[in-house]
Amino acid sequence: MVAQQFLSELSTDQLREMVEALLRTAAAKDEQVTRQSTEIRHKQALIDKLTHENALLKRLKFAAQSERYSAEQRSLLDETLDADLQAVSDEIEQLTSAAAAPREKQQPRRQPLPANLPRREIHHEPESTTCGCGCRMKRIGEDVSEKLDYQPGVFTVERHIRGKWVCTQCETLIQAPVPAQVIDKGIPTAGLLAQVMVAKYADHLPLYRQEKIFGRAGFEIARSTLAQWVGSCGVQLQPLVDALKEEILTHGVLHADETPVQMLKPGNGKTHRAYLWAYAPGAFEGMKAVLYDFCETRAGEHARAFLGDWRGSLVCDDYSGYKAGFATGRVTEVGCLAHARRKFFDLHAASKSQVAASALQQIGALYEIERELRDLAPDERQRIRQVRSKPVLDALHRWMLLTRQKITDGSATARALDYSLKRWTALTRFAGDGRLPVDNNHIENLIRPIALGRKNWLFAGSLRAGQRAAAIMSLIQSARMNGHDPYLYLKDVLTRLPTHKNSQIDDLLPHLWRPACAPPTYTPVSNQP
Repeated sequence: MVAQQFLSELSTDQLREMVEALLRTAAAKDEQVTRQSTEIRHKQALIDKLTHENALLKRLKFAAQSERYSAEQRSLLDETLDADLQAVSDEIEQLTSAAAAPREKQQPRRQPLPANLPRREIHHEPESTTCGCGCRMKRIGEDVSEKLDYQPGVFTVERHIRGKWVCTQCETLIQAPVPAQVIDKGIPTAGLLAQVMVAKYADHLPLYRQEKIFGRAGFEIARSTLAQWVGSCGVQLQPLVDALKEEILTHGVLHADETPVQMLKPGNGKTHRAYLWAYAPGAFEGMKAVLYDFCETRAGEHARAFLGDWRGSLVCDDYSGYKAGFATGRVTEVGCLAHARRKFFDLHAASKSQVAASALQQIGALYEIERELRDLAPDERQRIRQVRSKPVLDALHRWMLLTRQKITDGSATARALDYSLKRWTALTRFAGDGRLPVDNNHIENLIRPIALGRKNWLFAGSLRAGQRAAAIMSLIQSARMNGHDPYLYLKDVLTRLPTHKNSQIDDLLPHLWRPACAPPTYTPVSNQP
């Protein structure tokens, strides 16, 4: 009745405005419902995909026992499947945790940590032991949890002691919260996880070898458990890797290269050639970082997918996979003078060619100039290149054209000359831009450790395993480039990551990272628990 009276008092314009406001509100709610429905469908599709992958991995894990693998292959495959299973499980849990009601996790049954290991106590007490009613609280007990820590060669046990405080007047109980961990309710500290990651992805020690090393140190950890830790850490570190990629793509000059990696096909026990792509900001850029991208093939679509809508100058070799990106007009090709030089070097080494010797001498003069310009600002570098490098390039180009007319088609000398002449614009683009390097050696040096490590880890056990390795190796190598110890870097990141704000994830990137100001204080105790 009141509402009818209120409406009857409104003018036509007021009613129209009210109806329009209601329509806008309804439209906004409809849009919100549509967006939420889309998100739910997308999330459910992703859950279904991961569930299928989980079932497939379980089938492969049990089927592998009957397939023909060498002992080394089977060991590497087992640890890969265990890590992948744990990673998929963690990803499914992340997707379902927000929508599903919280459930009490079952406490895993595990053997107590050996009594002979050294222990140190870490006390967690409330900031205040004064109750809200004004009374002093009384300590009535404590909860103790033990975490396994590792420093190269030595196991120790962290005893986390959380005192219980109660107010005798109002019976209020307070206790310091459980410190957040990368692996919830697990035994490893961030230091132990960092050691496993660095040993596997920097020192290229398979988990079955680490299992033996840990056993000699006093506590044997099953490789299946190590693999689960690796899978969980890979999922937790992925947002950091994604942030690193976004930061790299903000630069206008990038290096790119790729190297073959063997990937195991669990169905037949054979390997096929996959590829690890590498991307890094230009050698003269302020940011020191590298990002590896593991892909099943060498198809150029992988490079285009990585770069997306990026615009800038790409320093690369003459691989055809990059050409489609150049055709879009968004990406400018910058050639590698070292590749052109390598053609003449191989020719001279094989036949002592005088043509090759002359080419090497002229290209060497360009590198002499570049060594002097290494530490200059881009504008100054460009100015000097125009004065000193461009005349050398012009003379080299004229010499190559005249020499090519005298050389028979199809010869090794002709092929070396044609390589440079066909790519001359890309090879000489550095002379007109002080931001551009003269070659692609920067990224080749960053991908070399991966090529050397292949002798140890032999192959990637799966596509997911290869992608996880690429992600973690990106963080490790980027930390090295910035002068950080990879172990200390990962230990600090894994310690801070569980409570770190997503909006401040950039603070943990290798080129921006600073160690935590106040390391925890430990109280040593006896070897007895």
